[in-house]
Amino acid sequence: MTNKPFDLNNPCIFCNPKDEEILAENNLALLITDNSPVSDGHCLIIPKRHVKTHFDITADEHIAFAELMKQAKELIEEQGYKPDGYNIGSNNGIAAGQSVFHLHVHIIPRYTGDVELPKGGIRQVLPKKALYNLGDRKS
Repeated sequence: MTNKPFDLNNPCIFCNPKDEEILAENNLALLITDNSPVSDGHCLIIPKRHVKTHFDITADEHIAFAELMKQAKELIEEQGYKPDGYNIGSNNGIAAGQSVFHLHVHIIPRYTGDVELPKGGIRQVLPKKALYNLGDRKS
């Protein structure tokens, strides 16, 4: 018997989430818990339809995601968390770090002091380019 690595895509872990993972839903999308959270309250928005990237969803699915994004913030705060900010994003394609090929948008609550230098936020996916080069611009 061979030990094969666990494949998150076969079957797709987001096509049939467990009932206890679902936090909220609308007709086109689900808000679910993240099974490997990077912060307290970290959750995901996924389309009910199996699509690979953000570029594959419809205008109606975009609207459904926006509705759940607001619900996510409310639920996180109802759970007693008090984030000081949020990162919201998705990995689209292998080069961007996507490992589950069913679109999922991360809602990551951020807390003052959770990293030493938070400036640049989402830009930190490319650490050497994260700092802003504003040249001679003055704030």
